[in-house]
Amino acid sequence: MSNELWLIVSFVLFYGGLLIWYKLFGEHGLYAFTVFASIIANIEVLLMVKAFGMVMTLGNVMFATTFVATDILSENYGKKNADHAVMIGIAASLTFLFTSQLWLHFTPASSDWARPAFDAIFSKTPRVILASLVVYAITQLGDVWMYHRWWNWTTERFGDSRKFLWLRNNASTLAAQFVNSLLYTFLAFYGRYDMSTLWSIAISSYVIFIATSLLDTPIVYVARWMHERGMAE
Repeated sequence: MSNELWLIVSFVLFYGGLLIWYKLFGEHGLYAFTVFASIIANIEVLLMVKAFGMVMTLGNVMFATTFVATDILSENYGKKNADHAVMIGIAASLTFLFTSQLWLHFTPASSDWARPAFDAIFSKTPRVILASLVVYAITQLGDVWMYHRWWNWTTERFGDSRKFLWLRNNASTLAAQFVNSLLYTFLAFYGRYDMSTLWSIAISSYVIFIATSLLDTPIVYVARWMHERGMAE
């Protein structure tokens, strides 16, 4: 299949998987998925692909699921729980960074075949993960803050806390993802690629984030529906 089709498949699998984890494990499933997505996205982001006529990093869709998880937590459980998920994501990334660097200090056996691949991949992760941590903390905490600011404004203005989920979900995520696309691209990849490639990565990342942000709104609605009917453990 083409890269475009694989991205669509990835979206369906990752977002559908998030709902399945929520169905099976409830609030704790969202925390666990945040850990999983944070680690996997930090590995995937090292892969560069071309799709829809743009050069992009492969971790965009997986990283976008962390915003869906915090929006579901914000909607169903409140700001404190969403902020807690962000802290868990940061702790998971730090633990992964420490562990992956520890692997590189072991002397491989003569029969080992995996070490060159580990060196090639995980020797590049410190800068990527540190950049990810800084940007993740800024954008995720900002996303949660904006989500509740929009929620408070629409509730006060229209007297209904249920309405305008689509507005608080998209307005907060699109703004946070714009900052994320710029900061992460230049912190993680400046000096590794030329400027035209960096701008291409930043723009393509935000285009993907626009698509995932708009498409994740039904996911948040479904998650709220599941929560209100006691369908999530």
